[in-house]
Amino acid sequence: MENQTPRPAGLIREVFAAFLLLGLTSFGGPIAHLGYFRSEFVERRRWLSEQAYADLVTLCQFLPGPASSQVGFALGLMRAGPWGAAAAWTAFTLPSAILLALFALGAEVLDGPISQGIIHGLKITAVAVVANAVWGMARSLCPDSRRAGIALSAVFTVALVSGPAGQVAAIMIGVAAGIILCRTHAVTDVQNLTFPVSTRAGYLSGFAFITLLLGLPLLAWAFPTALLSVMDAFYRAGALVFGGGHVVLPLLETEVVQSGWVAADEFLTGYGAAQAVPGPLFTFASYLGALMTPLAGGLAGAAVALVMIFLPGLLLLVAVLPHWNRFRRWDSAQAMMRGANAAVVGILGAALYQPVWTSAIHGPREFALALTGFLLLSVWKLPAWIVVLVLSSGGVLITL
Repeated sequence: MENQTPRPAGLIREVFAAFLLLGLTSFGGPIAHLGYFRSEFVERRRWLSEQAYADLVTLCQFLPGPASSQVGFALGLMRAGPWGAAAAWTAFTLPSAILLALFALGAEVLDGPISQGIIHGLKITAVAVVANAVWGMARSLCPDSRRAGIALSAVFTVALVSGPAGQVAAIMIGVAAGIILCRTHAVTDVQNLTFPVSTRAGYLSGFAFITLLLGLPLLAWAFPTALLSVMDAFYRAGALVFGGGHVVLPLLETEVVQSGWVAADEFLTGYGAAQAVPGPLFTFASYLGALMTPLAGGLAGAAVALVMIFLPGLLLLVAVLPHWNRFRRWDSAQAMMRGANAAVVGILGAALYQPVWTSAIHGPREFALALTGFLLLSVWKLPAWIVVLVLSSGGVLITL
């Protein structure tokens, strides 16, 4: 009885601590983040099964917005309810958002061989993390020749069709192939993902998503204030982008540079800084908000831009979660998910090469360091944050 009362607060603290550590150490972009999440919450903490995690990743890949942040939000929601979801998003997002906002406000840019070596080591860490994720997911999600073939077709699709269109096409091909090829498999015991979101809350969230998407431009036109214009620009950027952080950059450039809110050289400098910090690339919005002339910049501008760019993806996720478990239990849906999950493995495999491998591995020393990280994760089962420390130190050694 005594242990039951503090349990909800304890779960929220657990979620916050876990995601804060990831927010401080998860370098490498959204694909790497999904690998970090899998290592932490599937392998180490066992919050959910490999299959359930892959299903959740597939759902978030279908939705617009930052997929890794949506997965993290859903994991926090599943573990500790709405406050857990808020804790997960806050802890994972704030480290990079604060760093980029401070950078915009005049913090000195790290430079020199040691800093460059750390950054190089962090890129190599991403190789190890993604390779471990591909290896683990391939063994569980592509156990037969049919699903291995679907994964291979996804690799070719992504290689031939660049950008988010290739990823969406690969998943759609996987869904179609799953319906045709994966119906003969026995129905698996689907782990129920418990999200404390009622159907009514889901409908309200979907209504809020559409209302803001259509209403903010009208309000900005009817009442031309700086606040409404900035809210509209960043909400629209977050709502209409599939494929994650890098894809949102052209939209943001159109909104903030061509409008004169941020200078072109400042925009490019901030984008470069965003590559050197952990966490989601969408936190680039906090840098832009801190510089924004309409809102006089500062931390208030950073907060407005940050919240508005993440809000649409999270609203849309909450809108579909109440229906997700029921959908996953249909026989045809399970066949679709088998194909889609195999396609996700292929997409991860393609991303392992480009851009993760090509941007980090330039010779045998980088390869040896990446292999070390892979073995630390896959064989010795060390936490990802320890691997980050080891490989970033190794990056300094091979750079000096």
